[in-house]
Amino acid sequence: MKWLRARTRWVVLPVAAGGALTLAGSAFAHAEVSPPVVVSKKTEFFTLAVPTEKENAATTKVEFTPPSGFAIDSFAPTAGWKREAQTTGTGENTVIQRVTWTGGKVPTEEDAVFQFLASTDAAKTYSFKVRQTYSDGTVVDWTGPESSDTPAPTIEAKSSLGGGGSNTLGIVALALAILALVAAVAGLVGKSGRRPLA
Repeated sequence: MKWLRARTRWVVLPVAAGGALTLAGSAFAHAEVSPPVVVSKKTEFFTLAVPTEKENAATTKVEFTPPSGFAIDSFAPTAGWKREAQTTGTGENTVIQRVTWTGGKVPTEEDAVFQFLASTDAAKTYSFKVRQTYSDGTVVDWTGPESSDTPAPTIEAKSSLGGGGSNTLGIVALALAILALVAAVAGLVGKSGRRPLA
């Protein structure tokens, strides 16, 4: 289907920003969807980062369930992974209910990273379900509350950001990317031992 085909023309620049946010996922040791704040009803480039925290095992499968009102349009290519989408509807009314990536092998202390274009239909908080499977059969469900060891990834969609201008949005996105990079570097420098299994 046309909407499921990966679009490569828009991948080059966002991947650089996505890299900084991926490092942030490693620093915080949680599954993350970024950017964390977006403008509702506007197509955005999103990154899902899932950390491999278990010793002597690799992440081999990731299942991603978006909430109602979060519409995935298309995916960026992901080398080494096979993607399958569970959908409802047809044509322009097709809705992606779940995406499963298999076949990859992401080692300890690295993140499985997936990118896609999507939009939100309202100004509110969106919570995602992520299920991670390791090579030894262990499963981690990233579906808990924010205070848990395995919190569900969330983003906040706003009707506008500081007046809603594209310049303001760009500044906010850049600031978030810089903060993510600083946090990632601080986490890597300050890390004195292995991370515990979530």
